Amino acid sequence: MEADERVVEQRPWLSQYGDHIEEILETPSHPNLVGAVVEAAEKFSEDTAFTTVMPNGMYGSLTFEQVDEMSDAFAVYLRKVLGLEDGDRVALQMPNCLSYPVCMLGVLKAGCVVVNTNPLYTPQEMEHQFNDSGARAVVVVDLFADKLEEILDETPIEHIVTVRVPEFFPPVVKQITYWVMKYWNRQVPSHNLKATRLPKALKKGRQKRTDGKPEEYWKDKTHDDLALLQYTGGTTGVAKGAMLAHGNLLWNLAQIRAMTSSHLNEGEEVVLTALPLYHIFACAVNFLTMYLKGARNILVPSPRPIQRVQRAMENYEITWLTGVNTLYNALMNEEWFVAFPPEYIKAAVGGGAAMHHAVVEAWEDLVGCPLIEGYGLTEASPAVCFQPLEGERKRNTIGIPLPMTDIKLVTEEGDVADVGERGELCIKGPQVMQGYWNRADETANTIRDGWLHTGDVAIMEADGTFRIVDRKKDMILVSGFNVYPNEIEDVLSKHDKVHEAAVIGAPSAKSGEEVWAFVVKRDESLNREEVEQHCREHLTGYKRPRRIEFREELPKTAIGKILRRELRDQELGE
Repeated sequence: MEADERVVEQRPWLSQYGDHIEEILETPSHPNLVGAVVEAAEKFSEDTAFTTVMPNGMYGSLTFEQVDEMSDAFAVYLRKVLGLEDGDRVALQMPNCLSYPVCMLGVLKAGCVVVNTNPLYTPQEMEHQFNDSGARAVVVVDLFADKLEEILDETPIEHIVTVRVPEFFPPVVKQITYWVMKYWNRQVPSHNLKATRLPKALKKGRQKRTDGKPEEYWKDKTHDDLALLQYTGGTTGVAKGAMLAHGNLLWNLAQIRAMTSSHLNEGEEVVLTALPLYHIFACAVNFLTMYLKGARNILVPSPRPIQRVQRAMENYEITWLTGVNTLYNALMNEEWFVAFPPEYIKAAVGGGAAMHHAVVEAWEDLVGCPLIEGYGLTEASPAVCFQPLEGERKRNTIGIPLPMTDIKLVTEEGDVADVGERGELCIKGPQVMQGYWNRADETANTIRDGWLHTGDVAIMEADGTFRIVDRKKDMILVSGFNVYPNEIEDVLSKHDKVHEAAVIGAPSAKSGEEVWAFVVKRDESLNREEVEQHCREHLTGYKRPRRIEFREELPKTAIGKILRRELRDQELGE
């Protein structure tokens, strides 16, 4: 057998690459991510890079040149005004808005590390992430600054920068939008934080700049240097920071571009970003991939309810869209969308959770463009597999591995699974994280002999197409967000009237999966309303149980371990 034949036999998916997907990619030419984004900004300087669109259609935009200049100023502010040092962590806690790309790129240009933080986190969740990452500074949207005030003294945060959603809008539009948010909708709480507004921070950075660009902070960064701490539960419920290096991100961006090149033209695309940029999916695909291609990014601060997306879709010629099943399903149930489907979309990407077959079929019939599914995880920067955009595409699969990505399926016995046999999906490739921040044991358990063990169970078909069939871990996937039973159970158990609790995931037509909680009372006076209130105080919305059931006892092993799988079988069987 010839060498090429052996390679194809080991990687049957290569036969699906065709002429439009490169098998071997060149090593990224830039030593770090900053070099790549600076080059893109110079190339597309006068083009519009980002436009934030409010539900009423009001908007503000920044060009590539403006984003580049502002992020330079923010980098100088972090280093020369705040005194941050190389490698310091800076948390970013804001929804989709013009401030996000300015601040993220500014942190990287300062030689620091970005810690993406969900702005909807409860104070308890914020405290854990800030302490674990050791973040010295935070950029927080003013809508949630009061939560930061509650836990600030318990964290290492030294410096606070606040942003507003309509930051960098035209003056009159900005004033009207902010007035409505603050006084009409009462969305902006009062706080007593000692903080600096972002525009003032940029002004101070410009005053301290002694040369054109702050290259001295980032020019020596290499592929091995840390760029992002992206928090995830991994295969357990304890939130851990996945260490994503500059090289991890650069390679994954190159892999994504290779898979999408047939539908992705430089300087021509308009991508709608309804998914939050602090999520690794949108951060890598919508922000970084599209930025390097000179695309215009239409940012929606919050897509819920889905009507908030209407003006963005109607007013701009969207060519690319990413989302989760929840978003696509919601759009297909909107009269305005069905009556006037978008005309220019070349491709839509579904990730974060399995797409429902009926939603994919309805979308493609109505819109007339492919809705491709993929697979990824935070620990892989995140993309691992995509359905090909050209050629035959198998629905209800995760597609084929990206170039330079190897996958093997490992059986319970530790053997490599045969075609059609179930096995844990393990990944090897340049996009695999360096490890978990300050958790050597967790890293060693997850990355073994260079293979990232995902905890997801899959089968491979003869042509190299993969299909997820189960999860070894108990993770619940709610609208693309990871929810871990351990975390919810820990919160429930801290209620004085709760003896013990168990949490499982159940199918949901709206969000893919939802959280169900089973509680054994310590005090018989405990009721559902008390449990719900306790969860509202300690858990982000998507983590809260949608069903709460009281039980006399929970199924357990002989040594007292709660059997979630048995509980799930009982409930879903019913």
